[in-house]
Amino acid sequence: MSNDTPTLGQLPPEMLVNALGLIDYMLGDARRATDADIVLTEMSERIRDAGLPLDRATSIVRLLHAEAVASARFWERGKGARSYSFPFSPDPSDQYDKSPAAEVHRTREWLVLWLPDTPDDAYNLVPELKEEGLTHYVMMPVFMANGMSNTFSFATRSKDGFSDLDFAFLRVIFPAIAACQEILTTHRIMGEVIRMYVGNEPYERILSGDVHRGQVTRIKSAILFADMRRFTELTADMEAEEATRLLNDYYDCIVPAIEKNGGEVLKFMGDGILAIFRATDDEKLTCTKAAIAAREALSEVSGFDGEHSFDVGIALHFGDVAFGNVGSGTRLDYTIIGRDVNLASRVASLCGTLDEKLLVSKAFCQRVEREETRPLGRYRLKGLNDEEEIFVIST
Repeated sequence: MSNDTPTLGQLPPEMLVNALGLIDYMLGDARRATDADIVLTEMSERIRDAGLPLDRATSIVRLLHAEAVASARFWERGKGARSYSFPFSPDPSDQYDKSPAAEVHRTREWLVLWLPDTPDDAYNLVPELKEEGLTHYVMMPVFMANGMSNTFSFATRSKDGFSDLDFAFLRVIFPAIAACQEILTTHRIMGEVIRMYVGNEPYERILSGDVHRGQVTRIKSAILFADMRRFTELTADMEAEEATRLLNDYYDCIVPAIEKNGGEVLKFMGDGILAIFRATDDEKLTCTKAAIAAREALSEVSGFDGEHSFDVGIALHFGDVAFGNVGSGTRLDYTIIGRDVNLASRVASLCGTLDEKLLVSKAFCQRVEREETRPLGRYRLKGLNDEEEIFVIST
């Protein structure tokens, strides 16, 4: 098999038509697709329509994700497409080093294996490929403009494997396949990274063009502010890695309860967590969900059995929040601001002073069942002019 890239004119007429149709698809409808499984399936079926004995196709892409390092999509003839994410692990693994992917990324060339003659220990994937009855396997590297390295692979069960003409067809269409993969991967990474760092609402507004300083959008919501008590004292003698693990344990107790009940975490501020529950026409239901989330989060904290125990105070308030771009020049932060955000933060600071786990403002108290609350009195909150009546909700 020659490594020289063939031209379209070297393909037989019928195969040429199929190649042009596939290239048109990959650079047209496929790059605008929202479901990469559909793209992989359509691409694979078109390759088979061109006469190639394709039985398996795989696309593996790196991710910039908090919980996964890569995503693999598999197409198998007669079974369709499926996807799998490789979870992130802080412990190093040599699985990649033993893989065909490591080889093609190192050589920057296609790797072709005639499996009947390939030793099982040549690559970690070889025994699996043989067990599936595959005979011929090819993996191609894809190098993205941002420096990330991905792969595509194709395999067949044909006793004759892929022919030289089959490989010529693959080399003709592969630049379009790689370009489509890069476009879809870049779009996915951009969305996941923005959402991971700023949350759903800022993500949607940023991509819709809300990127100019001073733009503000106001919404009514229940506001939740959680604060770990004595964080500075707890971490005074900790190494940075240990303090980070403590924070992540704390976040794992609070965040899932918020998201499970329809809330959105907007900010991690050291040991502070700021979240909102968007108000619907039924403001009472909105506040009820926020109260349920707070109770569930505190229950997780009380049941936590990790290396370091900790206490948390949570404040709930109902009011207006303003999403806005603040910053200087081209360095902006998409954050929420306003008196009601400040009030929720100040109420949270009272949790330690009053030795209570869950405090709510009068505005929030008015939107939940009164028998759930108990008044604690009026308090002057730092930075706010008027005293605020504070209530406690039993946990």
